[in-house]
Amino acid sequence: MDKIICIAGPTASGKTALSIALAKELDGEVVSCDSMQVYKRMDIGTAKPTAEEMDGVPHHMLSVAEPWENFSVGKYCRLAAPIVDDILARGKTAIIAGGTGLYMDALIRGNDFAPIPSTGRREELEKLAAEQDIDAIIEMLRKVDPESADRLHPSDQKRIIRAMEVFLETGKTITQHNLETQQIPDRYHPVWFALEDADRATLYGRIDRRVEVMLEQGLIAEIESLLAEGVPESATAMQAIGYKEFVDALRGRSSMETATALVQQASRKYAKRQLTWFRRNPNIHWLRREENEATEQILAKARHILAESDK
Repeated sequence: MDKIICIAGPTASGKTALSIALAKELDGEVVSCDSMQVYKRMDIGTAKPTAEEMDGVPHHMLSVAEPWENFSVGKYCRLAAPIVDDILARGKTAIIAGGTGLYMDALIRGNDFAPIPSTGRREELEKLAAEQDIDAIIEMLRKVDPESADRLHPSDQKRIIRAMEVFLETGKTITQHNLETQQIPDRYHPVWFALEDADRATLYGRIDRRVEVMLEQGLIAEIESLLAEGVPESATAMQAIGYKEFVDALRGRSSMETATALVQQASRKYAKRQLTWFRRNPNIHWLRREENEATEQILAKARHILAESDK
């Protein structure tokens, strides 16, 4: 078993506190696995741990991209895997913590992502889609990869173009590429944990309160600063929960009260989707938080499971 621990779970479930507690106990370093915490100057709305919360524990994969950049799971893995390898090479424990299940699964599997060359083919496909509609690309895709053409929804233009691009660049369908990837043994073999609340309503209450705290900490000023520096509303980062809703309020398209309620609702729905994603992983040890249980009690449960896994 690698000296790797994965800590997953929904937003506001206590992943940060547990990862830091485990890192201090196991001489570890934390590798963030959050698709929004990668962005610079987006600290409050993404709930990045503060220096005080980190308590001296090294953290990686925070603030590694500009807010206007398009980040991807492939880019995350290319940056994070060497960091994990370095932590292990130094004899320390790598603690991968976050709620972006797609990124975490891909990092652990060691996915060999299809290359993204700059040959101009993607731009040609995007132009064709703009001129003739995405259906033109779907028909092209259907001739070479009918499975992907049937699987991808017409509204998912980015993945449709990507699937066609991969075939044009490699001669392989993205379906074939994904099948080959799935047959490769996992790159890492961690102990998996995921946090959940015994009472879902408790989690939802914590999520609602977190949004209120973010506003108290200055979330609106953070968003105004991003807009002032020229980050477009259409940027992937600005489409995140907690940003797009308040951009609408700042632009006069809704009220602050409405935006707050929408962020809370969207965050609760996101938490539900996160739980659904992680429940598909048969290797996860679920750390169930009972009413009023503190991090120390959750840590004790994790400690027990780790001791058993070492036997």
